[in-house]
Amino acid sequence: MADRDGTGAVIRGLLHSQPLAVLATQAQGQPYANLMAFAATDDLRQVVFATRRDTHKFANLLADPRVALLVDNRANRPEDFQEAAALTVLGRARELIGRERQPYLELYLTKHPYLQDFVSQPACALLLVTVERCVLVTRFQEVRQLYPPL
Repeated sequence: MADRDGTGAVIRGLLHSQPLAVLATQAQGQPYANLMAFAATDDLRQVVFATRRDTHKFANLLADPRVALLVDNRANRPEDFQEAAALTVLGRARELIGRERQPYLELYLTKHPYLQDFVSQPACALLLVTVERCVLVTRFQEVRQLYPPL
């Protein structure tokens, strides 16, 4: 997709500059949200995050792999209504295992080296979200939907 209006640059900027996202899962129709460290691949088609296998979010993902990740650049100021951007990434998550885990672990730790001890624990799962759709909101109410390739 050509980036004529700068949408791709905004998405890339959010996914690569922001350290945290709100992860939304659901169980039996009840939404559940968590603040998560994440990293995105260069092509923006995948997002990786880590969690312990004994968490509600992991159990929710096993039951229903659909997720939403909200990434934003707000500063909690009145100016955010005109200046902040919020990106919702919709996709499906799955645990990375075996040899496929290593390159994503390196990506994750490049962005979050201080989480090395956490992700090295046997109880920690590394999860990969395959991006199906992105919804970008800027200037409080300008909404753009994008599908890979972004």
